[in-house]
Amino acid sequence: MSDADYQAAVAAYLSTKGVTRCPTVCMVPTQATVAEADRAAYRDHIAAQEAARLEKQKTLQQTVHLPSLPRM
Repeated sequence: MSDADYQAAVAAYLSTKGVTRCPTVCMVPTQATVAEADRAAYRDHIAAQEAARLEKQKTLQQTVHLPSLPRM
């Protein structure tokens, strides 16, 4: 099978089966080097998510008068 035939067969299979990405890609950690700026942006994103979660929890506790839940 030539390379062109192989590529055509793979493309036909992917379009027929609706596969958009390799499932093992989601399961194996990356071995790429991530820039410090990207790591800092990710840490900021996680901190913002945690702050929003805590604020939502605080609002809910005040609304229904629940005891404080342990911090995650």
